[in-house]
Amino acid sequence: MHEAAVGPGRGAEENLAGADLNERDGWLIYVIIWAVNASSHPRSLGNWGVGAGFWDISGRWRQAPEATVRAILEAMGAGGEGPPTPALTTVRLDRRLPQVPPGRLVFEDGGDATIDGRLPPDLPPGYHLLEPRQGAPYPVVVSPGRVPVPAEDIWGFSAQLYAARSHSSWGIGDLSDLRRIGSWSASLGAAVVLVNPLHASSPTYPQQPSPYFPGSRCFVNPIYLSIEEVPGAAGRDEVVTAAAEGRELNRRRLIDRDRVWSLKSKSLEAVFSDFSGDPHFDAFQVERGASLDRFATFCALAERHGPTWREWPTEFQHPASAATRQFAASSIGRLRVRYHAWLQWLLDIQLARASSHIDLVQDLAVGVDPDGPDAWVWQDTFAEGMHVGAPPDRFNTKGQDWAFAPLDPWRMQAAGYEPWIESLRAGFRHGSGLRIDHVMGLFRLYWIPAAAAPSEGAYVRYPHHDLLNILALEAHRAGAFVMGEDLGTVEDSVREDLGQRQVMSYRLWCFDERSPSSWPHQALGAMTTHDLPTVAGVISGSDIEAQRRLGLQPNEEASADVRESLLQRTASNDDTPVADVIARAHRDLARAPCALLAATLDDALAVEERPNMPGTVDEWPNWSIALPLPLEEIEGLALPRAIADAFNTGRSQ
Repeated sequence: MHEAAVGPGRGAEENLAGADLNERDGWLIYVIIWAVNASSHPRSLGNWGVGAGFWDISGRWRQAPEATVRAILEAMGAGGEGPPTPALTTVRLDRRLPQVPPGRLVFEDGGDATIDGRLPPDLPPGYHLLEPRQGAPYPVVVSPGRVPVPAEDIWGFSAQLYAARSHSSWGIGDLSDLRRIGSWSASLGAAVVLVNPLHASSPTYPQQPSPYFPGSRCFVNPIYLSIEEVPGAAGRDEVVTAAAEGRELNRRRLIDRDRVWSLKSKSLEAVFSDFSGDPHFDAFQVERGASLDRFATFCALAERHGPTWREWPTEFQHPASAATRQFAASSIGRLRVRYHAWLQWLLDIQLARASSHIDLVQDLAVGVDPDGPDAWVWQDTFAEGMHVGAPPDRFNTKGQDWAFAPLDPWRMQAAGYEPWIESLRAGFRHGSGLRIDHVMGLFRLYWIPAAAAPSEGAYVRYPHHDLLNILALEAHRAGAFVMGEDLGTVEDSVREDLGQRQVMSYRLWCFDERSPSSWPHQALGAMTTHDLPTVAGVISGSDIEAQRRLGLQPNEEASADVRESLLQRTASNDDTPVADVIARAHRDLARAPCALLAATLDDALAVEERPNMPGTVDEWPNWSIALPLPLEEIEGLALPRAIADAFNTGRSQ
């Protein structure tokens, strides 16, 4: 998700009643500033991090509606006493370490060290516990401060996995298909495959089509399982019958997730009925621990009571309730929890196989479905009655409401950032890199009251120093690089901070008219994104026509400028074959010195339809348009090979 135009970076001028997170090194200092301000302005609620307004893409100040600010503060539980004091602190090893109370620091691995008032510079990174001589113990997260970077300049194809089907697929691309994409990409010289979020949704109907509106960012969607690779599935009558019907679905361009999941889940249930256990499964359960158990418990309850946990019987609406524990311990509950944990084990095995030929770069969505498992597990950390979105911009003149509930920055901090840590660990699993969608959300998010229009929101600040310190620690442990999708209305200080952390930024050829040779090295260079038109959609005019048809009030002038620029920069005209325009554009993109270059499979096949049309729900088949050809045919096409040749040549110069 992104806001499509870049506005002036004027974050320091947002009125936060003196609490400026951009220039303060640490969330703890933020609270100290709050305390000072609150003493002189006890009724000032701006210290909760709610912006009084923002500078829009045209450089105009937009005051936040008073009703919006009031609703946000109410959702946070804001009162005259101000926000709570942080329960932990994070520090960076690449900066001078702060003073702390004298005491004992207990390391994550069980070791310890005596602290005389300042943390020593040779601390191991990790989640430690400070036991001061006076006062209560509190966690200290020690971070490297910066994320790793790729060892060399690389490139890869970007795939919407659900859309990338082979002849063996059951109506949707699966993890076996991802392995095939990786093998083929590697044969062309690619080093990575970038894939859409594989996050889990509820195991109910209808199946959620958007990978960016998941139920959980901590687990994988079982719809991506390759059923015939599941141990015990081969040759079973139920599987053979389902496979034939599943492959018939490949004849349809639009993906029917409900039918796909029905066929796959029936086959999986049949195989599970004969599953007697496996020591590797037992080890997986131990490794994923309480997180897996809570997720599987939600899935088991959702099967009985539906996908919306707020509509469940009251006694099951909290994961820690006695009724929930009793259900999970009952014979049927224990069996169903085990089944959903088993599915995650199978997914983990197949995801590891998918990375056997090439490194994977997974994608982390901005948030989760407020009715899904993550929101149930960590419900006490979310802001009820709020949505996240984006204000009106150049290409989405009405603004965007993304419909998921935001994590409350104060409650998340009080929970030790557990939702963030668990999401990162899942994102880095079996991958060499992680793309963070709408990375600006680590600094501020645009909150919209559920009943308000997208234009009536306000920005809320987040403890970005803590979030980035934890990101650097988890990336360091995974040995993985990070890229942040920073397209849109971005404050100058955000890109500066991310750059200092070695988080790669984004550069889009279609929307950045500067020569790619002038782009920075610490960036991902690409043509476009899943939320923007494909090259073929721009050239043919089909994308702007679709927006008109859907009543989206497109920016006609800006869209025409993009098309004209694309033709000029590729020395093309209206008679130039679209495939030639795409190849020329990628040859120019290959001149970029970026550490990572990416080409979408949609552009490599000259697909006109974009995967997602922001501002629509059912009016456009979002996240449901399969590639027009199976992988077996794609592997023999000239255009993907021409793109690969361009990137290989550019990387070698």
